[in-house]
Amino acid sequence: MSAASVERPHENRPLIAEANRLMERNPGNRVEIIGGQIVVSPPPDGPHGEALMDLTIPFIEAGLHGTESKVIPGIGIWLPTGAEDYAIPDLSLVDADYRDHLAENNCYDPACFRLVLEVTSSNWKTDLRDKVRAYAGAKVPVYVIVDRKHQRLHVLTDPTGDAYDSHRPYSPGETVTLPAVIGGEVTLDVTRILRAGRQEAG
Repeated sequence: MSAASVERPHENRPLIAEANRLMERNPGNRVEIIGGQIVVSPPPDGPHGEALMDLTIPFIEAGLHGTESKVIPGIGIWLPTGAEDYAIPDLSLVDADYRDHLAENNCYDPACFRLVLEVTSSNWKTDLRDKVRAYAGAKVPVYVIVDRKHQRLHVLTDPTGDAYDSHRPYSPGETVTLPAVIGGEVTLDVTRILRAGRQEAG
């Protein structure tokens, strides 16, 4: 069971208002606020979705979508890095009682997140830099990045301040077993995931 939600002040939210306008005007785009800046990501391509599905299956097979935890794509996490900061990871593993921890703007308190996962798109630098700081600052125990541009899978653990003490990149041909802190045993085939996510030319 996760900790109680943090009380939030209810003053004006100009960045959130603008982010919500952008989402309405650009269906399919992902709009987030990270470090006080609005970040707009383009709709994902097919290989992005394929890699995400290949990543989801091991979590389901490990029994992590059940009574103790849930595997959810596109759920918002409220970030402590700014007054209006939030992110929408491609995939999250959360405590089963996450509904009790709604924070603001359809986002949930970071205390109920066990793992967040991103599959990179054209704005890959955000996932590899800005979101590392954001998720570490939110004390998310495990951050997984499928870096399609550089053909690596990164596993970051042990958040301290705005960084992760452990950052291990994996290459094709390797497998990785995620830390037990997520609540189950999940092993990922790096070659399979990177092959599924390989971006098409053009």
